[in-house]
Amino acid sequence: MHLARLVWSPRLLEYDFGPGHPMSPTRLDLTMRLIEALGLLDQPTLVLADAEQASDAVIETVHDADYVAAVRHAGTTLEPDVARGLGTDDDPLFTGMHEAAARQLGGSVDLAEALWAGEIAHGVNVAGGMHHAMPGAASGFCVYNDAAAAIRRLLDRGAERVAYLDFDAHHGDGVEAIFWDDPRVLTLSIHEDGRTLFPGTGASADAGRGAAEGSVVNIPVPARTTGAAWLRAIDAVVPAVVREHQPQVIVSQHGCDAHGRDPLSNLNVSVDAQWTAQQWAHALAHEHAEGRWLALGGGGYAVSDVVPLAWAALVAEAAHAPLERGGELPEVWRAAVEAMGLEAARTLGSGEVPFRSWRDGYDPADAVDRAVQATRRATFPAWGLDPLLD
Repeated sequence: MHLARLVWSPRLLEYDFGPGHPMSPTRLDLTMRLIEALGLLDQPTLVLADAEQASDAVIETVHDADYVAAVRHAGTTLEPDVARGLGTDDDPLFTGMHEAAARQLGGSVDLAEALWAGEIAHGVNVAGGMHHAMPGAASGFCVYNDAAAAIRRLLDRGAERVAYLDFDAHHGDGVEAIFWDDPRVLTLSIHEDGRTLFPGTGASADAGRGAAEGSVVNIPVPARTTGAAWLRAIDAVVPAVVREHQPQVIVSQHGCDAHGRDPLSNLNVSVDAQWTAQQWAHALAHEHAEGRWLALGGGGYAVSDVVPLAWAALVAEAAHAPLERGGELPEVWRAAVEAMGLEAARTLGSGEVPFRSWRDGYDPADAVDRAVQATRRATFPAWGLDPLLD
């Protein structure tokens, strides 16, 4: 079997809200060009598969049937349905909206199916990660929630525990809402504090309810958090909770909009730090889930100098063919970027990001440490962990 599968189709570029919208399909185009230029598609550990459009029945495992009908209608008539988030500034209408979003979702669900069947160890959908979509409404550039649908497919196929790790700058509210009271699903999101960033949710105290208490974990870090502090926050919470949950599959969302050059967040997390988080998610899958890892894209709006670098590194990580940090980017790719009138990065990051382990002590004067400790207090006891020690 091939170790990793990357789903891709040029038709995924049809998910296009129009000129001037932050979620430009150019970011996916340049990502795939870089993946090819780096020779990743020639790796024997990686296979490319088509992204197939999901059926209504599959989409309706996480979305209301009347919402799916509304998306199809809006994408045909271009008549807004603002009550369902269709035709807003965030989610403008475009012809074929249903088909394009169904293809995103189908790619992730097919990967989940292959993972659980043992056909692959790792799956990647850089066009996925649409974590804001709610059961009955579009939100935050997301029409259908492919991450939630992939998790639902895993549960339907017999998975008893799935861990969802969300590294996007924005809270993974849609996935959390769908599995809020399901103890089988651990939803863990590290994001900019909702008091300064959309969608305004994801407080430390939001920790699930009833039998699912503790299965929702939120780490809201303050604006201007650096990569080193971001990694410290992840290290302080994620490994301990995942260890207790013992997932059979890890699904991770790698929105790269936490970067300092991203126009839609206020964080300052470098590509190198995001790369480290990818490696950690991968390692957790091998440690706890027999290697089963589904990695998705997500946000990311620095289309030429951040997104392609972060997601090419993600594909390389899944293929067990990691790239050289600080290595020169292919000239053919840089030329293609510049031909589009965009700025091209010269190197793939610059090196490891040193960070201070949580074991070195809690600093109550540090805003990130205070946020982390609030999360640990809200969630660790439900897992039998001591928020001050573990």
